[in-house]
Amino acid sequence: MILSDTAAIVTGGASGLGEATARVLAKEGVKVTLFDMNSERGAEVASEIGAHFCEVNITDEAAVDKAFASARAQHGQERILINCAGAGNAIRTASRARDTGEIRAFPIAAFQKIVGINLVGTFQCIAKSAAGMLTLDPMDGGERGAIVNTASAAAEDGQVGQAAYAASKAGIVGMTLPIARDLMGEGIRINTILPGIFDTPMMKQASDQVRASLAASVPFPKRLGKADEFASLALEMCRNSYFNGEDVRLDGAIRMAPR
Repeated sequence: MILSDTAAIVTGGASGLGEATARVLAKEGVKVTLFDMNSERGAEVASEIGAHFCEVNITDEAAVDKAFASARAQHGQERILINCAGAGNAIRTASRARDTGEIRAFPIAAFQKIVGINLVGTFQCIAKSAAGMLTLDPMDGGERGAIVNTASAAAEDGQVGQAAYAASKAGIVGMTLPIARDLMGEGIRINTILPGIFDTPMMKQASDQVRASLAASVPFPKRLGKADEFASLALEMCRNSYFNGEDVRLDGAIRMAPR
């Protein structure tokens, strides 16, 4: 796919992996729109890279529709969608309180919230973006668009307390090939990245000791992943027209331990 002068939407584009990907796309001449809930940081990043910003909660269908309409009014119908918006929690399926011994079950509302953001929110953006891409004339080779999702190594190696997070990310992996098959006749590709431990703003909140321990657990290179390394793979998934229906780990060969 020729990227220059195409339009792209990056969810979760105000920070971390989404921000890095948005910056790389902008450098390639792509007209970028950022979807994010952080209006202050989103507007700041958009200003820096010449992008458009929409404040949006990807679980809210009306807000998503409004954001897509705004993005398309600004830059035209997108040919690229990068899904980086997501959330996590750490709650065991069932546990005992240390102080009282009280037995607690995972709150279902907390489980549904994570699945709603990571899986349902991602699918909602995919479906609405793909519907828009169907209105485009195909490029050389019959291609209309490319979609890249963000799952996690936890989709395959979920740790203690990650039942909701791992399930939501595994769902993204599981729907990638069926969606590629749904859209194969329309020239729309979809791929998913499973990042390992990356040096994102959330990770920067951890202590130096924790960060060093996590880095040492990576087989090679023994460090945290860099956001621009994620962005590089996302860019290749967009650019390379034979890249379709794949789920790719980007993790330095790490396999997560139970805890």
